Amino acid sequence: MVSTRAQTGAGAQHGSLWNHAPYPALVADLQGTVVLRNDAAGVVLPAARPGARLADVVPSWLSEAHDALRAPGARAGQGTGVPLSGEIGERSFEAHPSTQDDGTVVWWLVDDTDHRLAREALHMERERTAFLAEASSTLLSSLNLGRCMDVVAQLAAEHLADAALVIAPTRGQRLPVVTCLRGGSPALSHEPVDPDEVPGLGEALRGFPPVPSRWIDPGSAPDWLVPEGFGRVGSIVITPLPGHGVAAGVLVLLRRAGSATFTESEEVFARLFAARAGAAMSAARLYAEQSSITEVLMRELLPPSLHQISGVDFAGGYRPSADHERVGGDFYDVHPAVIEGEASLIALGDVCGKGLEAAVLTGKIRNTLHALLPMADDHQRMISLLNTALLNSHHTRFATLVLASAVRKGSEVDLRLTSAGHPSPLIVRASSEVEEAETRGTLVGAMPSAPARTTSLTLAPGESCVLYTDGITEAKGGPMGGAHFGEERLRRALSECAGMPSESIVEHIQMLTSQWVGQGSHDDMAVVVISAPRTHHLTAVNGRTRGRFTA
Repeated sequence: MVSTRAQTGAGAQHGSLWNHAPYPALVADLQGTVVLRNDAAGVVLPAARPGARLADVVPSWLSEAHDALRAPGARAGQGTGVPLSGEIGERSFEAHPSTQDDGTVVWWLVDDTDHRLAREALHMERERTAFLAEASSTLLSSLNLGRCMDVVAQLAAEHLADAALVIAPTRGQRLPVVTCLRGGSPALSHEPVDPDEVPGLGEALRGFPPVPSRWIDPGSAPDWLVPEGFGRVGSIVITPLPGHGVAAGVLVLLRRAGSATFTESEEVFARLFAARAGAAMSAARLYAEQSSITEVLMRELLPPSLHQISGVDFAGGYRPSADHERVGGDFYDVHPAVIEGEASLIALGDVCGKGLEAAVLTGKIRNTLHALLPMADDHQRMISLLNTALLNSHHTRFATLVLASAVRKGSEVDLRLTSAGHPSPLIVRASSEVEEAETRGTLVGAMPSAPARTTSLTLAPGESCVLYTDGITEAKGGPMGGAHFGEERLRRALSECAGMPSESIVEHIQMLTSQWVGQGSHDDMAVVVISAPRTHHLTAVNGRTRGRFTA
């Protein structure tokens, strides 16, 4: 029976206005007994009739909030730690208490289900946006295709599914597959399977739109598609990884039986992730292909390793203008004689400019000289034909060049030297004297003709001929940072190299020029040393005494 006090409460005083309030409301006294409710509350809480214990007819979160108000000095929502919102059935409500003068409490219940769903949706979108931003940054941080596939599989397994597989386009008869379980590490395998045997997989590898997951029977998943220890598959998503014009691969998402199936919004989000993953994998694949092509071309453009040929010692050194580059505008080659007793041909040159464009022209010059080897005994003719070839090409650059023919005659080496606009070779005699070879000429690729003068000389045992590019003499550095290394400084350095092996001379020049330049900029630098081998060698006694020369 409802007490007189309750009858005189707020609800009784307002009559029909109380019952037609827009929000469910009920009144409870300090003993936790329902005193009154309006019609809207009767719909939401049909058991909350007057006289019923509040704890028996309302959710615990609401009855606990009411009990918290009974504490001396307590105010609703302050210092109680009791939540004032929760679920009633399938709806979400906020409870707002109002304490009356007679000690009763009116609980107004405001349905905030739509607001909660909107907040949850906004929170999810923010989380997804943050994840996509993080994923994009992580994926683009590596241009290694294998590493990129690992990252895609791991991110997808952690954030989108219980397990993920990244499948690359087939190479030969096997599919490259990276598999990752949530909380695990990605693993690579190569599966000898036909992708068309899995519904949607073959199409996705060819770049067709994804098949909805509800169309794919989880029971049709072959054993190779299910990670070991995963259990029974509950749902599958197969979506292509779009690349630059062609599919970069496929992303397969798996959830265990008993887990929630993929919703339509989750499949859309998976495709957004796949678009970023596919772009990263495609970029990594293109980079790998370009790197492979570049590596092949670099092998042809890089100067060769030199050694002793037909009794003549050769050594070479090259340093491009930029440390991050491997090729440039300087080049050298040694072409061994085809017939024993004939001269080997050495070519060292400097193309106008530096970097990759200059390296392309060096490749053309080197190939042209190689084609002209049958006339290697006539330096002038080779230079004239090379000059014509450069004038008739689309290149607008020119080059300087020096040719040397070297042949061993007994213990000596006979040389013929021809310069085409290039610094004259320097001869290091056994007496430490440094001579300049008497050869001059016109650079190639600039004028209709390129006349040059050939000089002949002989190297005695232990003597050397040094071919170099102007990147060495024009290297800027020194104490003030702006002085050229210069030809005079190069001559003094070479005078200290009398009798040294060709490799040691090259290393000495490179060391001095590097110290001179320091961290400053410089042009391409190349040097080739041709030496007549000594007839004696250095030995040591017991590995401890000073070495001595023996015949």
